[in-house]
Amino acid sequence: MGGGKVCGVFSRLKKPWTRMEKTINEAVTNSFIETYFKLQQRKTCFTKELRAATATFLTMAYIITVNATILTASGGTCSVADCSPPATPDCTLKPNAGYEACLAKTKNDLVVATSVTAMVSSVAMGFLANLPLGLAPGMGPNAYLAFNLVGYHGSGSISYQTSMAIVLVEGCAFLLASAFGLRGKLAKLIPRSVRLACAAGIGLFIAFVGLQVNQGVGLIGPDPANLVTMTACKSIDPETGACLGGKLQSPKFWLGAFGFLITSYGLMKNIKGSMIYGILFVTFVSWFRHTEVTYFPDTPLGDGNFNYFKQIVDFHKIESTAWVFSFDDFNKREVWEALATLFYVDVIAMTGIMYTMAEIGEFVDEKGNFEGEYMAYIVDAAGTIVGSALGVTTTATFVESSAGMREGGRTGLTAVIIGLFFFLSLFFTPLLSSVPPWAIGPSLVMVGVMMMKVVKDIDWTNIKEAVPAFAIMILMPLTYSIANGIVAGIGLYVALSLFDYAASIINWLGKMRRRMIKEHNQVSATATTGVDSNSIVEII
Repeated sequence: MGGGKVCGVFSRLKKPWTRMEKTINEAVTNSFIETYFKLQQRKTCFTKELRAATATFLTMAYIITVNATILTASGGTCSVADCSPPATPDCTLKPNAGYEACLAKTKNDLVVATSVTAMVSSVAMGFLANLPLGLAPGMGPNAYLAFNLVGYHGSGSISYQTSMAIVLVEGCAFLLASAFGLRGKLAKLIPRSVRLACAAGIGLFIAFVGLQVNQGVGLIGPDPANLVTMTACKSIDPETGACLGGKLQSPKFWLGAFGFLITSYGLMKNIKGSMIYGILFVTFVSWFRHTEVTYFPDTPLGDGNFNYFKQIVDFHKIESTAWVFSFDDFNKREVWEALATLFYVDVIAMTGIMYTMAEIGEFVDEKGNFEGEYMAYIVDAAGTIVGSALGVTTTATFVESSAGMREGGRTGLTAVIIGLFFFLSLFFTPLLSSVPPWAIGPSLVMVGVMMMKVVKDIDWTNIKEAVPAFAIMILMPLTYSIANGIVAGIGLYVALSLFDYAASIINWLGKMRRRMIKEHNQVSATATTGVDSNSIVEII
């Protein structure tokens, strides 16, 4: 009886909602929205597009805090000049109140920059390409910039300002390649096994970052004998990085591990927004002060961060990361290597992801093209230029767009609504800036898990395909460099292909020699026949 009453209540609630949904859809059908986005032609409606946009945003919203956290690890525009006195040359690599305060402001800037880039790119994708794809600064290039180019807290060979100039130039080059229709052709030049291995290698690299202390759960740390080892220490010596208080004793690690289980279980059960739920749980627990896992310790910096957090709603203006391009170091070899690496990753990864999403949405025709393809490539490249001007890395189409397409999203209206969601996130910077690394780390590991699925498509029985693929995947995390993995993989593939190329050249030369001999014999035979004929004529 009780169950019947409950069902009756839900039925009565469902009917008004169904009528309201029908009214909304009919109103949209009679508006310019229907004409512009072709809703009926693609067999969808406004409320279905709204549900699709919500699903996509929930599954990709993690990028707001994750991207800001990763890029903040580079130090941004913060320098020794921001350190509290006495400012020693290595103050950026040690606990320093002044430098940490600068990092906090940089993270706020990057949260806004990520949201604005995602908003502009997604809205442009919707209006110009009419595709249900969500765009935002992508995973991979951000880690490459933070840990390979600029280095942890600016310890690398390239400054943050120069790296943004590199992203700008790469975005312009990518825009030109898209405008002239070269993007798809360039992607096809890369061997398939190399493309797949790069995706898996970048996934391993990202997961490795998520397992470390600075930007993750702290499970892995340095070891003088074995390079790396298991840590998760309760405390760490700030000078040497040595483990204090015993391994696997860190409450923050165990909290992050539990968040990882939440995310894993949600994905296992196909629960939308699972990446967000794990981050939200760990973050919420970490917001309580006076605990061993708090993000707001009883320090001047912790007090300042907590006071900003309590504002909850605040529209933050970018102060330090916007338009900070520097071309002074473009005479260095490292700059051009970085430019080539970013362009290569864009060609193989970003183009491939977009094409895959088009296939999932059943937009690809028999010839391998899809409606809005040209403008989609243009928007994707232009988003990188916008992002570089704000201080973030390459813009990409997110695979999480497939969540929205599973909900029925079929037009650019889905992308426009996703952009509006990112716009709303701009007003909650105090909350988004207060997500701790041990909440971000599990999501980075999960991104690595999801990127590893492509290895099943590599032909491991073919040594020519397997060796370069393995080299790429193992060298990216172990050398802590995406570029090293790419160079090694392509180099090995070319080296292993030299025999085939040499054999082909020898075969071609052999064919040419036989053809020349044949033609020479034919000419000789013709000449001989001509001589015999003349002799006969003379005799007659």
